[in-house]
Amino acid sequence: MILINEGMTPGALKGQIETLFSISERKIVELNSKWDAGNGSPVFTRAGIYTSRGWTDWTKGFQIGMALLQYDFSEVSSFLDIGRNRTIEHMPVHLTNLGVHDHGFNIVSTYGNLLRLMSEGRMKYSEREADLYKVALKVSGAVQAARWTRLNDELGYIYSFNGPHSLFADTIRSLRSLAVAYQLGHTLIVEQDKKVSLLERLLQHAETTARYIVYFGEGRDIYDKPGRVAHEAIFNTDSCTFRCPSTQQGYSPFSTWTRGLAWIILGYIEELEFIDNLEESALEQYGGKKKIAERFLRTAQTVVDFYIQNVPIDGIPYWDTGAPGLSQLGDYLNRPADPYNEHEPVDSSAAVIAAQGLVRLGNYLKMKNDIDSGNRYLQAGLTIASNLFSEPYLSTDPNHQGLILHSVYHRPNGWDYIQSGRKIPFGESSMWGDYHALELGLLIHRMAERKPHLTFFPVER
Repeated sequence: MILINEGMTPGALKGQIETLFSISERKIVELNSKWDAGNGSPVFTRAGIYTSRGWTDWTKGFQIGMALLQYDFSEVSSFLDIGRNRTIEHMPVHLTNLGVHDHGFNIVSTYGNLLRLMSEGRMKYSEREADLYKVALKVSGAVQAARWTRLNDELGYIYSFNGPHSLFADTIRSLRSLAVAYQLGHTLIVEQDKKVSLLERLLQHAETTARYIVYFGEGRDIYDKPGRVAHEAIFNTDSCTFRCPSTQQGYSPFSTWTRGLAWIILGYIEELEFIDNLEESALEQYGGKKKIAERFLRTAQTVVDFYIQNVPIDGIPYWDTGAPGLSQLGDYLNRPADPYNEHEPVDSSAAVIAAQGLVRLGNYLKMKNDIDSGNRYLQAGLTIASNLFSEPYLSTDPNHQGLILHSVYHRPNGWDYIQSGRKIPFGESSMWGDYHALELGLLIHRMAERKPHLTFFPVER
């Protein structure tokens, strides 16, 4: 269970965040100067050097997006140039990628950040350039929404790269692409010119995920513990019925892969922020803003409470709550996570993602006058951030290309680098972990500076 520092404030982290961005500045420049795009996208490090891994190309947006977040923090124009130029050069092919569920990662991190920066007045406004970003985001949202398995009139989901039968927990974050495209006034058109609302598909995917990925302690199976998350849900596409939970990167369908849990945490609270920004009239036909917000909030709080209770006291989780080697670690939940142990790896990337969700949930609840709960979640998120933004998680070695250490990618497949003579991976970084560390740092720093709240969707100032 997280030992929450109840005195933690955003301002107390300003020094750590400045150090974080100082270190990332050097690493972003080095990676962009040395990386050969012909090798694909950087995914995770091996012995401190970023490497590719063929599965799907879902991390290019994070590499480019890091430069845009660096510019957002520092206002050093060279980082805006990197982000803008690399987006135009490398990302168009991803706009029409029909084979993935990752548009919310790749496209919102690039074109989305650029449009957000422009709408905030953080970069020079160009109508033609803004229109380019808007068209890209519209296309991406529609392409993502078209990757659809319909269950009935009320339920359906964006299916994973495994095929139409597969719903991933991760995909809740790709709803960002649908949200931005909807906000920009776009509509998906399918057979016989039928118009499909991107907002409707967003809401249906979120509800399907809540029903079949998230557990609420309602007796769905004997492992139905409130807040537990399955990585994958499998459906019979002929009968449109749920068959079973599954996993790709976790230990078991009946344990919780902690990065999947983190995606759920951050995904629901970000979409809750988006829903809160919409007019009531946009949501009336789907049950109204109050009903939808209550569902999203209940889901977010349920998984957040599970996270707080089922990770070590520093808030850094092991890679799966049911990993078999945890039994060898003794009372591991009542002490800080040990990335150097010999039994099971931690996953700092899960902590980075979850921490942002906790901070956002805390802010949301405080805005809704639930001050006590809001402060608890906010300070839990800040506690995790403080632990991540210091050693042994912050990478201070200039020869290591990663920013946040002790991330894992695919433990069951054995894709993670293990040092000679050791039994488990440690000391490595991931592109998604590094990107989300900067996003988390920027979010908290804006809070400390009383600057506009950081959202994935552009808000006219």
